[in-house]
Amino acid sequence: MNTISPLAEAAQAEAPRPESPRINLLGLDGAELASLVEKWGDKPFRAKQLLRWLHQRGVDDFEQMSDLAKSFRERLARQCEIRLPEVVTAHKSADGTRKWLLDVGNGNAIETVFIPEDDRGTLCISTQAGCTVACRFCSTGHQGFNRNLGVDEIIGQLWLARRTVEADRDGARLSGGMPAPLGTQDDRVISNVVMMGMGEPLLNYDNTVSALRLMLDDNAYGLSRRRVTVSTSGVVPMMDRLSRDCPVALAVSLHAPNDALRDDLVPLNRKYPLRELIAACQRYLEFAPRDFITFEYVMLDGINDGDEHAKQLIDIARQVSCKFNLIPFNPFPQSGLKRSPMARVRLFAQRLMDAGIVTTVRKTRGDDIDAACGQLAGEVKDRTRLKERLAGETRFGRIVEVRE
Repeated sequence: MNTISPLAEAAQAEAPRPESPRINLLGLDGAELASLVEKWGDKPFRAKQLLRWLHQRGVDDFEQMSDLAKSFRERLARQCEIRLPEVVTAHKSADGTRKWLLDVGNGNAIETVFIPEDDRGTLCISTQAGCTVACRFCSTGHQGFNRNLGVDEIIGQLWLARRTVEADRDGARLSGGMPAPLGTQDDRVISNVVMMGMGEPLLNYDNTVSALRLMLDDNAYGLSRRRVTVSTSGVVPMMDRLSRDCPVALAVSLHAPNDALRDDLVPLNRKYPLRELIAACQRYLEFAPRDFITFEYVMLDGINDGDEHAKQLIDIARQVSCKFNLIPFNPFPQSGLKRSPMARVRLFAQRLMDAGIVTTVRKTRGDDIDAACGQLAGEVKDRTRLKERLAGETRFGRIVEVRE
């Protein structure tokens, strides 16, 4: 029985969003902004100027956009707005990781995480309020799904995070007697974006691609395709579309090396089994900015961390150019799963590396503020009634207890 189809249909359906009489400019990519300016009978370069004010400089006051004509600024003020998701809470981990809980209306909240490292700053962005895929090891999937996020809500996470992190950095520089930068692209604090937060990006395809185009636009965020990553649980038709429409780096949530196990861990596998997923990865590489696919693999004690699983992964690696990112599981009560011991993770990684496969073990960051991989939960009105459907379901020979 294919249980994923109604979930995918629910993911493509849009729940009502609060309407505003004004146009939220954060929801328009470069082409859409140019179309709006043309409709107003203004010159095309105005759209590029506006993009730079909005996204490069992070300005949300039309009056501060000094090189725009006064009449143009007045029209913007009458017909448009720059509306961001409201920050409900903001936390900072002892390791510098930040997490924001953002209100996206209708009683729903999403989470966004910034991870600072010595050579980069990575922002993990959500694309849906909840998730339909219901992976066994992911706390987001256990809360069900309400709706897709709009382009403004996806880009709004990047806009807000960059302003906050840059303000902290500039404040530190000023306190040390150094001048604050102007926030140009050459001095960006967020160098990488990964769509690995709440939701399945490819089940919110159109809005995800529009947001990607803004991230890549030299007049907006100007990020490299190699530094923007879409993570998918394996929505094969949308992977093919992405390869043609906006190929960026691709990460696939693999988590199991055979169909029987992956059917349990990643229910989408029942619709798109490994044979089809691997073929889609091969096709994607013809267009990808990198010459490999990243396979994400959460390490679950006694479930997918055996020697036979490592051998099966090696067989997969012989079929498609890839690297493996092993992820220590971050437990939560509803999962009934345990993290593989680190000694086991290291041995598993070594077996893959001995076979000539590039393998990394993801550092656990932000777990003291529940910002680590698989821990993002937010608050979601569950239109899919996932908790009710999971209650009493048998997995791995156990009855799943679903608690609020």
